[in-house]
Amino acid sequence: MRVIAVKLPLTLMICLFLAGCGWFSNEERDQFAGLTTEEQFYRRALEQLNSSNFIGSIATYQALESRFPFGRFAEQAQIEIVYAYYGNGDAEASRAAADRFIRLHPDSENIDYAYYMKGLSSFTDDRGLINRFLPVDPTKRDPGRARESFSDFSQLLALYPDSPYAGDARARMVFLRNNLAGYEVHVANYYLDRRAYIAALRRGQYVVENFQGTPAVADGVAIMVECYLRLGLNDLADTSLALLRENYPDHASIDDDGEFVIRTEITNPSLLYTVSFGLVGDNRIEPPLAPATRPQNSGSQQIINTQVQPGQERRSWLSILSLGIFN
Repeated sequence: MRVIAVKLPLTLMICLFLAGCGWFSNEERDQFAGLTTEEQFYRRALEQLNSSNFIGSIATYQALESRFPFGRFAEQAQIEIVYAYYGNGDAEASRAAADRFIRLHPDSENIDYAYYMKGLSSFTDDRGLINRFLPVDPTKRDPGRARESFSDFSQLLALYPDSPYAGDARARMVFLRNNLAGYEVHVANYYLDRRAYIAALRRGQYVVENFQGTPAVADGVAIMVECYLRLGLNDLADTSLALLRENYPDHASIDDDGEFVIRTEITNPSLLYTVSFGLVGDNRIEPPLAPATRPQNSGSQQIINTQVQPGQERRSWLSILSLGIFN
């Protein structure tokens, strides 16, 4: 009786373990009915993938890998599930699957595709359902995913410059670089509106130094000109303005006479504008940001000229005759 008492719990534990580690559920029995070999699982998953049944293909690829982890189709299933996740709109899972493939198969002939899909998943990660129907400026969005995607595509081009995916990756990098430069310009304008001229100047300089060849460079130079003018640094303003005139003579900040147009409006959304999400009302008001006319001298020289040095103030005759007793 003791032997039976010992074997019964042990048998029950074994059954529970097997049930939790891979036995088919009723739903799985129906889904994978008739599939017994690794090749059958792979062909079913590939058919589902080609017919855009991404959820079904993901489940079949996972079942294949769990039942045949060292089979001849395991590696191919691990790279194809990357695209299945991407097609299903699960960018995070697609990136994770691509990372896993890169770690497990660094010498695979499909490794360049894994790097490409990793960058592509980040490229499309922030494009939700709303973006399909409403116009959204990508340069005003959080640049985190754009930087990740740019880095992933850069890694692909550095490691596999002759990859068939290199051309598309390079084109997407140009697009991402333009957006990142535009984002810096938006931040600089935000600082300008709030009269943080040093912060705006640094953003403009960053665009000019790091995003050459992008359309945002002209805006970066214009921001530098305005910041220098408002800070009273006329020599630097003249140098930047000459650069702007030479390279971007049609820029909106230059008038017909070649003079720089200093902005006189700031962003100040009205309540109606805020409540209606920008559909009604206005977000601009007209008070000047700072001195709206260009100073004739540098700011520091103006300060010096307005200060009265001790002993240089003009004294009246009464003060002189009374030895300073009377003014």
